Amino acid sequence: MKRVLIIATDGFEQSELMDPKSNLENAGIDTTVASIEDGEIKGWDEKDWGDSVSVDLTVDEVSVGDYDALLLPGGQINPDVLRMNDRVIELVREFNDADKPIAAICHAPWLLVEADIVEDKTVTSWPSLRTDLENAGGNVVDKEVAQDGNLITSRNPDDIPAFSRALIDCLQADMAKAA
Repeated sequence: MKRVLIIATDGFEQSELMDPKSNLENAGIDTTVASIEDGEIKGWDEKDWGDSVSVDLTVDEVSVGDYDALLLPGGQINPDVLRMNDRVIELVREFNDADKPIAAICHAPWLLVEADIVEDKTVTSWPSLRTDLENAGGNVVDKEVAQDGNLITSRNPDDIPAFSRALIDCLQADMAKAA
């Protein structure tokens, strides 16, 4: 069974964690939520705090070898806090170095910029991050999914079906190769 690590903290965009997580699980893919602290993390649902999600383990307990892909939900608060955490950025780099899929939506590509892995890659994001992505050497496009090598990026919650499908397809292609 394929396993996807989801890294998030308080202020994640609720739909961008919950919907892809559900889509992955419906496709038979196991998900694990990791955060910078244990317990629960609280989502942001459009204009106010949303539901909480249980944290399965902290980022300090994560081993990249245990997972087949990384999912980074957006929201404005969540990636801004996470990009200041050295272990989170180290994990993003480790997934990239292992050439494992990294799926980042909305504001989450800030983590890709912080990890210095967007140079010469075609990416997309929430509009306010596009200058950051360009300054980091990325080729920025405005479409629901940009996939370049192991990076999968999307713009906003409307893109979640295509974003989820791109990650699921990537993991199923890996399963087919292994079979």
